[in-house]
Amino acid sequence: MTFEDEIRMIRRRRPHPPRGRAVEDAWRRIDEDERLSTREKLQNLISLTVAKDAGRRQGTEPAGLARKAPPAASPLRIFENPYPLHVRYGRISLAAGLAFDRVLMGKLVHASTREEEPGEVDLKRALLIDLETTGLAGGTGTLPFLVGMGFYRDGRFHVVQHFLEDPAGEGLFIAGLSRFFREMDFQSVVSYNGKQFDLPLLETRFVLNRTPFPLAELPHLDFLFPARILWKHKHESCRLFHLAREVVRADRVEDIPSAEIPVRYFEYLRTRDFSLIEPILYHNQEDILSLLGVVISGLQLVVEAEAASGAGAPDDAMDLYGAGKFFERAGAAEASIRLYEKALGGRLTRDTARAARQTLSTHFKRTGRFDRAVALWEELLEADHLAGFRELAMHYEHRKKNLARALEVSQRGLALARENGAEFFLEDFGRRIERLKGKLGRSAGPGPAKGRKR
Repeated sequence: MTFEDEIRMIRRRRPHPPRGRAVEDAWRRIDEDERLSTREKLQNLISLTVAKDAGRRQGTEPAGLARKAPPAASPLRIFENPYPLHVRYGRISLAAGLAFDRVLMGKLVHASTREEEPGEVDLKRALLIDLETTGLAGGTGTLPFLVGMGFYRDGRFHVVQHFLEDPAGEGLFIAGLSRFFREMDFQSVVSYNGKQFDLPLLETRFVLNRTPFPLAELPHLDFLFPARILWKHKHESCRLFHLAREVVRADRVEDIPSAEIPVRYFEYLRTRDFSLIEPILYHNQEDILSLLGVVISGLQLVVEAEAASGAGAPDDAMDLYGAGKFFERAGAAEASIRLYEKALGGRLTRDTARAARQTLSTHFKRTGRFDRAVALWEELLEADHLAGFRELAMHYEHRKKNLARALEVSQRGLALARENGAEFFLEDFGRRIERLKGKLGRSAGPGPAKGRKR
């Protein structure tokens, strides 16, 4: 069975949402009680929903529909899906992740974190990780019940999922994860918003279970930050799901709303109906594959953009601009300048073109190439960019000593600042115009004396 066949089968089997509103409201009330531990909260929720179901059975349910008691569950369940490297996820071959070296991966970490020594990240030995939890708030009250992990081993890309069947067995769940991390000997971590959420939350659970967290000291590439640098200007959202569809071209659907995932888990704890969990497993596996696809897409864009003058450069001007931002953040100024200039030769949105011109003009001003900076400032005037008016006014006043031209530009800038209600520029152009008029008056000299021939 192919990966696509598996996905279609899971989608067909996806059950209707459970009676989620009542469970969600009950959980909200229980969760607000700070005196209870997570385990006690979950136990209270299960007891509450079981009691409600018993009442329903006695009152309104037809005869013959009495439900079986939930079967006993082991605390940990493990699922593994190994994919051959020739499999494609969207437009991306899984094998492509093995083609990038640690230097390039290090650039991604540096550009997103600005750390001087970000550590080595290599997809060949990295752990891709994504959690599903009982809530999105984080902290000790949030329990991760599914840990999805992706990694390359033995000529395949593996997706392994550790599922917590019973919150009472969290200690065994954490011990199993700890053993897995140690035995696999991962050298780095890759996530999507994992620095803010997944890793701190998982480390908290390890600490609460008095277990050292093996991932704590590993180099960590949180790809949310490079993704924003590369694509925020181009796409309406940098959610992993959205980029998987738009950048990777994966055939993803909004399979299950994030807010529904905790509700399904609580309902599963009550009923032990595993059809409630299957869509979550599918969603989590898609997130791991989407993360891999988005990381590979970002790496490919950076590699292609490094040869911006060659045939292999991206054709999309918006991608060139994103790559320019990446190299600027990575400290490769000249590479970023070449990419911004090439991007301006293509089709950019108005705001992106304006941002590219402002960045380029600032660079040329700083490096003393004023002829190129002035050309860009003149183009910014056409885009009604107030900073362009100010830079040109300063240039003509202080460098060219062309006071009349400086006054003209300042007056146009003042009119635009009034339209936009831009207080800083109103004050700046107001003072500048007053000063320029004074200079022009003094340079004209005194008028002709009485009785003197003109």
